[in-house]
Amino acid sequence: MIEFMNVSKSFWTGTQRKVILDRASFKVELGNSLGILARNGSGKTTIINMMAGLEKPDEGRITRAARISFPLGFMGGVINKHSGTENCRYIARLYSLDPDYVESFCRWLTGIDEYFDRPVGTYSSGMRSRFNFSLMLALEFDIYLIDEGMPASTDVEFNRKAGSILRERLTNATVIIVSHQPKTLEKFCRSAAVLRNGQLYQFETLQEAKQLYDYETQA
Repeated sequence: MIEFMNVSKSFWTGTQRKVILDRASFKVELGNSLGILARNGSGKTTIINMMAGLEKPDEGRITRAARISFPLGFMGGVINKHSGTENCRYIARLYSLDPDYVESFCRWLTGIDEYFDRPVGTYSSGMRSRFNFSLMLALEFDIYLIDEGMPASTDVEFNRKAGSILRERLTNATVIIVSHQPKTLEKFCRSAAVLRNGQLYQFETLQEAKQLYDYETQA
């Protein structure tokens, strides 16, 4: 479970204050995967980072009562000067997992061959995305956080394998995904919400959320 209680978050852009959340309260229960529709620039990445604990609210409280993943695409904790092998084994120990298993799993899923033993800082953006997503899938969580704005892999074989594993994990886990495209949410979520004017409006179905989102987009 993730619960936001009277949470406020804003940024100074240099010319004005951009409000992401304004005393917002909502809850995401385990077993109820949630898709969040939000326009570009409305704070999609910020709200995901707050769920992960990477950013703190200006006011209010966020309660996390589950094992929550780092956001897909987040490279924090991965040390660029270390190889994929070294990073896998280091992070496995942080989560009290078998380093041999995490290394083998990520080596197989990424499919980057000899680059796995080279510094992560030498990886292309696509290779880094594959490595990071592999790490997220190697560490089992109750809630997986996905930001559509994060870099995605264009490797067909990787997407096939990773998508299959993620679908299997979601039979026992929950996903929270933010996107500006309703079609993206259809793949993962039964319920949906709209981030609008500093509030998160939750609905039972994606269709209901889409009606508000379309109205706001056209207004």
